[in-house]
Amino acid sequence: MQGFETFPVTKQITFHKLLVDARGKWLVDALRDVVRDIDPSALKEQLVEYVPRDVQQILAGSGIRDEDVFPTPIVLAAQSSLVGYYRLLLGVGQKTFYRSGTGMSPLQKMELTGKINETQRTLLPEFCKSLSTSLANLVRQTSPAITGRDISELSLLTRGAQFQGGSNVRIGQQATREIFAVIGEIVHSYITDRTDRNLVLLNAAGRTVFITLSADPDVSIREQFEGELRNKVAIEIKGGTDVANVHNRAGEAEKSHLKARDENYRDFWTIISKRSVRPKGLRQARRRPLPGLILPKC
Repeated sequence: MQGFETFPVTKQITFHKLLVDARGKWLVDALRDVVRDIDPSALKEQLVEYVPRDVQQILAGSGIRDEDVFPTPIVLAAQSSLVGYYRLLLGVGQKTFYRSGTGMSPLQKMELTGKINETQRTLLPEFCKSLSTSLANLVRQTSPAITGRDISELSLLTRGAQFQGGSNVRIGQQATREIFAVIGEIVHSYITDRTDRNLVLLNAAGRTVFITLSADPDVSIREQFEGELRNKVAIEIKGGTDVANVHNRAGEAEKSHLKARDENYRDFWTIISKRSVRPKGLRQARRRPLPGLILPKC
């Protein structure tokens, strides 16, 4: 009888820890804790300014408090990280929300640190006015009529995508570290100096070669020649567990190689790491020397 596969729960445990942290900073739990200590008449006065009358009626009919949807300076000044609550409700990722040209970038540290300075404080009225326009459209255009459950779950959908994106980044970073370690094992007998992110080798021509763990490309191989560094090999590393997505990762690597080509790299490698590169990846790598090193025969 064929058995069923068991699946690891490590990612979900990590996500749960992130979720618990998010509840105290960017989700409705944090909002409710802050509103509890704010003068209700002062809050109501600001909400009247930022919430259109027709939207007030829709929210009242659904039993939703205005502040659950609309930001106010008094709330954001009391708990600055709640900038993230309203961003999540809109379904906008951090890179898009805080990119140049949106005007939002001065408030990013409020979301991340929960702290506010005087310059940021002066921006809050205009910020709330701007977000209120988009949030009013969200309430008006949601069909069937928006509910309190929708408010909570729409924010979680956006946050969940960020959790997954962060998980993918960590997988990629782990794959890069593993590949760099394998490269170090392949060339270990030629290394003259090393750090966690840089290997220094002496090749057969007597020239110094640097293998560097960086961001773009993931790993670069450069050779010292006549007083200058020449770009030899650009290595892009893509890690993951989704076999179906392997072609997308290869395409992403190709885009990075186009940039490396403009920087006069001579050779381009793409390494797609699945789960682990050892020991099979190490055996395969030893069958083929790293290009550009000109290592002596052993």
